[in-house]
Amino acid sequence: MAIAKAERLMNLALCLLGTRRPLSKRELRSSIEAYLEAGSDDSFNRMFERDKDDLRELGLVIETVENLDGETGYLARRDSNRLPPIQLDAEEAAALGLAAKVWQQARLAGAASGALQKLRAAGMPEAEDTYDTPHSALEPRIPVHEAAFEPLMLACRDRRPVVFEYRKANAARPETRQVEPWTLECWRGHWYLAGWDRGRGAERVFRLSRITGKVRSRAGAFTAPVPDVSTVRETVESWAGETATRSALIRLRTDCGYPLRARALSVRELGDGWDELEIPYGHGLDAWLVEFGPDVVVREPADLRADVVDRLRAVAKG
Repeated sequence: MAIAKAERLMNLALCLLGTRRPLSKRELRSSIEAYLEAGSDDSFNRMFERDKDDLRELGLVIETVENLDGETGYLARRDSNRLPPIQLDAEEAAALGLAAKVWQQARLAGAASGALQKLRAAGMPEAEDTYDTPHSALEPRIPVHEAAFEPLMLACRDRRPVVFEYRKANAARPETRQVEPWTLECWRGHWYLAGWDRGRGAERVFRLSRITGKVRSRAGAFTAPVPDVSTVRETVESWAGETATRSALIRLRTDCGYPLRARALSVRELGDGWDELEIPYGHGLDAWLVEFGPDVVVREPADLRADVVDRLRAVAKG
């Protein structure tokens, strides 16, 4: 079965690469023996669509063209599927190989694997991969669990405005937000979208886990200029809590909250299963502290304590 499918994919790829004009489904079916043996038109159509998707997943650029008669044809132009000479040293090859392994999200994993195969076919040197060993203690991963990630990634790439429902941590109900998406950034294991909020007329950062429902695309061009990538990253870090302007004093249960302990400026044992920590305080710290639930109690400042209490009450209300 696997050999038959590989042969069928190879034949389809050769047909698409070897033609100077788009080939219709009818022509492809008559040219490939496996398609001739398909029991019905529906069976052939399903087989052809799967094969076309598989070839695209492997990196083949297949164009869909409509001729003057309105019939759809397919071809793979050689210039679109040919890479220029690539000169990479061993360290660069190792970096690309590592990057291809990072993504857990299925669609990105396929794209990364296909790109790596094309680079190796074009002469990229094979690098010793310490991450492939079954006894490796470390394995790089960037988890992507939010359904909003892929449509937002495509919208950032294509510069398309989007609309989605967004629920702030201290809000009882989600609100509709119209956004011109700039980029996606990962910080402390969470994904954030930075962009221009049309409703508020200002730049905003949205945590993907708080986006509810589907992300819907909208027609039209961006109305606000897109800032430099480094500037956007600084904005995300500031909104997510990376930029600290002062310090906060919290109580933390013993043997809990190791990420907080790693950032602590000082730690003092209080006894009775509690420690007192001084930690950097910046925008977004209240949302992070809420994630530790009853293991954290804010002592000061008062405004941080109030923000954490408001968030906990919002969560309790559901």
